[in-house]
Amino acid sequence: MPERLPGASDRMNALYAHSLDCVHCGLCLSTCPTYRLTGRETSSPRGRIYMLRGVAEGKLPLTPAIAAETHLCLACRACETACPSGVRFGSLIEIARAEVESQGVRRGFGRWLERLALRQVLPRRARLHAAVSLLAAIQRTGVDRRIARVLPSALRRAHALLPRVPPASERAPLPALVAAEGERRGRVGFLVGCVMPELFGDVNAATVRVLARNGFDVVIPRDQGCCGALHAHSGDIDFAAALARTNIAAFAAADVDVVVVNSAGCGAAMRDAGEWLPKEGAAFAAGVRDVSEFLDEVGLRAPSGRIEATVCYDDPCHLAHGQKVVAAPRRLLQQIPGLSLATHADAAACCGAAGIYNLTHPEMSAAVLDRKLDSLEAVDPDLVASGNPGCLMQLQAGMTARGMRGRAVHPVVLLDRAYR
Repeated sequence: MPERLPGASDRMNALYAHSLDCVHCGLCLSTCPTYRLTGRETSSPRGRIYMLRGVAEGKLPLTPAIAAETHLCLACRACETACPSGVRFGSLIEIARAEVESQGVRRGFGRWLERLALRQVLPRRARLHAAVSLLAAIQRTGVDRRIARVLPSALRRAHALLPRVPPASERAPLPALVAAEGERRGRVGFLVGCVMPELFGDVNAATVRVLARNGFDVVIPRDQGCCGALHAHSGDIDFAAALARTNIAAFAAADVDVVVVNSAGCGAAMRDAGEWLPKEGAAFAAGVRDVSEFLDEVGLRAPSGRIEATVCYDDPCHLAHGQKVVAAPRRLLQQIPGLSLATHADAAACCGAAGIYNLTHPEMSAAVLDRKLDSLEAVDPDLVASGNPGCLMQLQAGMTARGMRGRAVHPVVLLDRAYR
């Protein structure tokens, strides 16, 4: 079977080449959230690959139905972990979505609004800050809660996902350099992200404190920016590549040993930079580490404070399947005195957040989340730890809606609390 199709575009050839690795064994089926819920072959990794190969070979037109299947996929990449043939399904689905965009198959107001938000708000720090500040002002008045009661169900669900905007003090920029405490062990860069400073500033601050407490100078380049994850997931790969170039330049100038990330989605995107920028992206990707992975590698300095709580760790898909980091966060949590780490049956499955999937596909997202909440409810932990902002919002919204007592928290916040 040829690896390239005569006369096909580079994108179609890339799609075709990725599809050739699939042997249609079906081992991915039980791991796929959409297949588990629908039972449709077309909504499985194997079925999507088969359809997309047909599109690449010119045997099938790229219809709205096929385009819809590419976007129904949560891109959780659980199929990659299950696949014995090494299919890079995350890359394949991003290429497919880029082709959907280039052919104009996906249209409508929702698609236009998504592109506007991703290009004109999310990566532009001042605009994003202004938008979140406006949301904070509305939340303080309580108007949003009153309006939410009369909104359609889909919009009510979207509103429920929003966390309370933190106070301005938590959204203030971090220092450009935070010095190591105790014996110095190295110099690391830190990606602050775009959503994280606005909605999870406490997590960023905790991350920097924990890294410093473990002996690392932490450099926070001022000219870094959005990682491009959500853009690549939506099919806007060229824009994602442009954002990656900005970060590559920023951290190269910072002269750091590694780049530490505390958002699983951002970390996976930065490690995929070689897919978008084969030369400089691959070299940069090799130096990216999730904060839990990095602290586990270098050896955590033992925390002395106690946290008396039962904690369930829930794997973010782009950490477990995108970066293959599973054991490290659990090992770190087990080193906190007093903390009891409990397991739940659905820890490795997707929670349904998937970037902005819970906004674009609310019904499927809610159905995916329900399975996980059933599993967590059976354990009834004090805290649910997960290392991704979208997962934290999704889990907290779900637990609140069910009346569960547990709270969602980033693992590094627990480490920080134990040190302090």
